Amino acid sequence: MSKREPVEILLAEDNPGDVKLTRKALEKGRLANNLHVVNDGVETLQFLRGEGPYRETPRPDLVLLDLNMPRKDGREVLEEVKESEDLKRIPVVVLTSSEAEEDVIKSYERHANAYLTKPVDFDGFIEVVGTLEEFWLQVVKLPPE
Repeated sequence: MSKREPVEILLAEDNPGDVKLTRKALEKGRLANNLHVVNDGVETLQFLRGEGPYRETPRPDLVLLDLNMPRKDGREVLEEVKESEDLKRIPVVVLTSSEAEEDVIKSYERHANAYLTKPVDFDGFIEVVGTLEEFWLQVVKLPPE
């Protein structure tokens, strides 16, 4: 098996507890990854576009997107990303606490690549992020930049 470069993951999440859990779950994984964290939708789009303080950041291989964020919510971010010729190939996994059927439907209508509900317990959260990492970063072939 060839040695791969670390995977660049952008986590768009405003809850510090969920950031900590996601970081811990990814550390338990088998792949080297670089986790970048932004706290709202405006920062998410700046990061993805390489604007402002994110001019030197790498393009993410995968975006983990919370729907309920300040300034610009994840629904709006998802729509802008998937409408952008430059960004639409980046896989976006919605990772949110919302179990609302409307959020699931609208996320897929906006071309989310997957929709996962965050489990409330620690072990469940670790398991979901581990499964997500295994599928998206080991099984799936991601598009080149």
